[in-house]
Order: sequence, then structure tokens, then C-alpha cells
Amino acid sequence: MGGPGDPPEGTPEGAPAGGEDEYRSVVFDESFVRAARLQEFSARERMADHAPAVRRRPALQRGLSRQALILVLLIAVAFGTAIYMGVRHPYQDPVARPPEPLRMTVIPLAPQAPVPGAANVDDLYAHSPAAQFGVGAEGIALPASRRTAHFSDSQVVAALTTAKDYLVKSSLDPEVLTGGTDRPVRVLLDPRQLDQFDQSFTHPAADGRHAPTGWLVRFDTARTELADVRIRVQGTLQATESDSNTLEVVADHTFVYALKPAGADPGAKASLFTVRRELHFRFDRDDLRMHQAELAVSNLQAGPLACADASADRLRPLLAGQTAKAGGPAVTDPYVTGGATALCGSLATSAQPRI
Repeated sequence: MGGPGDPPEGTPEGAPAGGEDEYRSVVFDESFVRAARLQEFSARERMADHAPAVRRRPALQRGLSRQALILVLLIAVAFGTAIYMGVRHPYQDPVARPPEPLRMTVIPLAPQAPVPGAANVDDLYAHSPAAQFGVGAEGIALPASRRTAHFSDSQVVAALTTAKDYLVKSSLDPEVLTGGTDRPVRVLLDPRQLDQFDQSFTHPAADGRHAPTGWLVRFDTARTELADVRIRVQGTLQATESDSNTLEVVADHTFVYALKPAGADPGAKASLFTVRRELHFRFDRDDLRMHQAELAVSNLQAGPLACADASADRLRPLLAGQTAKAGGPAVTDPYVTGGATALCGSLATSAQPRI
């Protein structure tokens, strides 16, 4: 049965269903009519003014509305302000200060008696204060890290790890100890300290600024060689925040090396050589990101070492059976915590193996 608008006979054949005819597509909706540029005058307007049947309507405004223009303007102002504040705002991170030159002290410790020696290196260590020390890098333990006011746990760990790596490369690497290379140490330094580092090796001087032994441990291989690469180590690492942009790490470690004369027979007696290193590192955020450090202070005590043989270039230890005059009035034990004040000290008898 047809709908209310259908012809009684139903929809004619060929006509569209639903009562729509073929002229529906030319029926204009209200929005189309309002947008027309021509408008027909009413009958009253045409009778009164004898005007044409149609008139031209003012063109519709195209483009952005006033509200849109205001919104665009506000966004532009906000964006410009953000850029300006990013460049000129008063809370910019301060520029990292350049590192100060490394201050270093190298103190030889002269023995008070002939240097004890033994053919068996393990016996030497077993009868020395280093008997319970760790071996190699395992002897440099990282402390439990805690975040500071301005540095996260991971940043504190990064500083401690870099300091440990510096100690390993500068005090334990056989190639560095024998003077074969200094590159493993150099790459860990803040680039702004490299001029001082390089000058220390090209023109070494005992001036507190340019001694290679202030940067690393290096022996005179013309006189000495390692009797054992298993170097004994014990010490501490401590990290603190010096200001909102700087972390400081203090490393205080004692290294004990077994040495013998260069080119000696396998059965030659070996002796122990003790080096106490206190290093102060500084790290800004760039250093932490680049795995580099600024070395600010280096204090080294080493013996048995004759004061007359103290050199800014290399360490020339006294070996088994050798002796030297006492170097000064102050007796210094490198195994005991505390700063040394003498330019050359006497090595405490307790610091030597009891063989």
C-alpha cells in the first residue's frame, strides 16, 4: 500500500521511489538562497520605486572571523613571548666555570733500613699491611650512592664510576705504569685540562703543576719492572655536592706494587712499593654526560724512594736490599689516613714487609 504522498495508482513506472522527482536536485535550500548575490525585490518595493525586479546583495565576508583573528593574534603573541623568555629569561643555567689548573704534590718516602725482599711475591704481600687488600680494580669499591639536592642517583653513580675508571687507568694499567701510553688517562679528563696534561709530559717540571706523576703512576722502566701484575689496592670514594652545578668526588687509595730490577733473573728478589694517592675530582653536567672528570687536586706519597732520586717525570723506587738516607724529620706511613706535610719523608718501618 502506498504512502500518504504516493499517487493512488502507486508510483508511476520509471519514477524514483519515495515520491522524489527528477527536479529535486535543483531545489535550493535556505543556506543557498541566503548566499545568493542577487535578491528579488518584493512586489511592494517594485510598485513604489519602479525598480528592477532584482537587486545585488552585498557580498558575504570571506576569510577569518573577528574571533579567529583575535585567537591567531594571541597565539602569535604567546609564541613570541616564549621565544623571548627562552633567550633572555633571568633563570638561565649559569655557564660552567672553566676548570682550575691541577694542583699536585709528590712526596717521596725514604726507607730507614735496607728494603726487604723475597723471591716469592705472595710471601711479601702476606707479611705486609696489604695482606687483606683487594686485587686490581676489585679493590676500588663504589660506595652506596645517594642523590643530592641537585643531582640524581644516576648522576652521582656516573661521577663515582668515572673517578674509579680514572684510578684504574692511571694506577693499575700495565701499559700506563711502564710508560707505554698515557691515552687511557687522557681521554677521561675534561678537555679544558688537556693543555696542562700535555705540557706535563712534553716539559715535566716539579713545580706543583706539571709533574706526570701528579696525573698517573709511572715507573722508570730502565731500572724497574713489575714482578706481579696483581696490584693490591684499598681505599675509599666519597661524593658530595659542592654547589648546584658541581659534584665533587674524593678518592683516597693505597696501591702496593711488587717490583724487581729491570731484566732481572726470574729468581731475583722482589720488593714492595707503596703509593698513596688522594685525588679530588670535580664534575659539571657536561662531564657527567661525557664520562670525563676535572682533576683538581692530586697528592701522592710513594716509597721506598730516595729523596735524591725524586723526579717529576717517573718514579724510581729503591728495590730489595737497597737503602737511602732518611729523607726528613717526619716519619710517614702511607697506610695511615692523614695528610703529609714534608717535601720528603721517612717511610715508616711498619709500612714495610716483615720478612
